[in-house]
Amino acid sequence: MKPVISIVLGTYNRNRFLERTISSIRGNGINVPYETIVIDGGSNDGTIDWLKDQKDIITIIQHNRGNKPDGSLIKRRSWGYFINLGFKIAQGKYLLLLSDDCLLVPDAINNGYDQFESLLNQGKNVGGLAFYWRDWPEKKDYFVINLFDKKLLMINHGLFLRSAVKEVGWIEENDYDFYCADGDLACKLWDAGFSIIPSENSFVEHFSHANMKVRKSNLSSKEKDFNNFYSKWEGKFYTKDGSEGELSYKKHKDVFKTYKQFPRYHYYKLVAKIKNRLLVIISNLKNLVKNT
Repeated sequence: MKPVISIVLGTYNRNRFLERTISSIRGNGINVPYETIVIDGGSNDGTIDWLKDQKDIITIIQHNRGNKPDGSLIKRRSWGYFINLGFKIAQGKYLLLLSDDCLLVPDAINNGYDQFESLLNQGKNVGGLAFYWRDWPEKKDYFVINLFDKKLLMINHGLFLRSAVKEVGWIEENDYDFYCADGDLACKLWDAGFSIIPSENSFVEHFSHANMKVRKSNLSSKEKDFNNFYSKWEGKFYTKDGSEGELSYKKHKDVFKTYKQFPRYHYYKLVAKIKNRLLVIISNLKNLVKNT
């Protein structure tokens, strides 16, 4: 049976986290046909061997590091390039964008799908639904991101209408290495007349320290990516004297305590608690010095 939802995520050397991400997909209670597509950037931590054994996952391996047989370097490709590999082969009406360091709270996908279908049946020109997410254990509440003064909602994790993404030319592959390609896709959808709406009952746990070595590599392109993003949309959505955007928060109590599926969650929760206490102590000391 043809899938209705295509879940797409890229991964690189995050095997422990990827396994839990996939587990949260399988255990999400999805009640429509779906497929899971994973694009691996050439992992060497056992990810590829693990993926080979997962019969319900479509795996694309595109080595993004190292040397060709002739000794020349393999060209590094962008995040957008990798996600487009999945988006373009996907068969679903909807594309679910997720990260390999995320956990879906149960029923997130069903709730998003039902809301999307309802909006389309009402004749709404919706291109995407943004799932609420939070950086665990740093943040207590979940949020979505609005871009610029126009408050254009973007999707970090959530559902896209595949036909809308195809209409606007997929994700930009050349202007951004890692950052801002998702924001750029949102701007292209808004610019084409599609709207992006929050999925009111879809929540995601994101663990921002899954692989700090990989994250450090991604950060190296941050300034360039953001400069390209602002330059592209300046005058249409972005103004230099305006806002870069804001977070819209939503409180939610996850009775399933999904975050407990993260590896070593007890340890990271303790580290975050100690860090927060230290920040309070430092703040109090600064105030004490200032008032003496």
